[in-house]
Amino acid sequence: MQAQSYIFFDPGYDGGMLAGRPTNRARTTFGERLALARQQAGLTQAQLAARLKTSQRVITYWEREKVALRADQLTALAEALGVSADFLLSREETKPRNGGPTGKMRQLFESASRLPRSQQQKVLDILQPFVREHVNQEAQA
Repeated sequence: MQAQSYIFFDPGYDGGMLAGRPTNRARTTFGERLALARQQAGLTQAQLAARLKTSQRVITYWEREKVALRADQLTALAEALGVSADFLLSREETKPRNGGPTGKMRQLFESASRLPRSQQQKVLDILQPFVREHVNQEAQA
């Protein structure tokens, strides 16, 4: 009798199922951002790992554990995903400073700006000579 081989297809298998054992630990904030950026780029962990010339296991580790990436790793990761490093680090875009005085002077000027116009003029009359003198000294030096 001749042996026959059969190939069985398991209908329970779904090619889109996630591989591996699911974790019960929550991702870090960085890991959440990394996974989100990777998924939005349409990449699997293995595909991202190939772009970075590392292993899929490293990507999994970065998405699950607290990590301290080197600047070159963070830059390469951001470029591979098409996002900014600030996005991955959950940093808000910094607003440019308006170049005004800082500290006590800023507080003083903000308070003075809330004074009535006549009182503001008195403050200006006192400050302008000091500022002019300083500017003239810098110009002469």
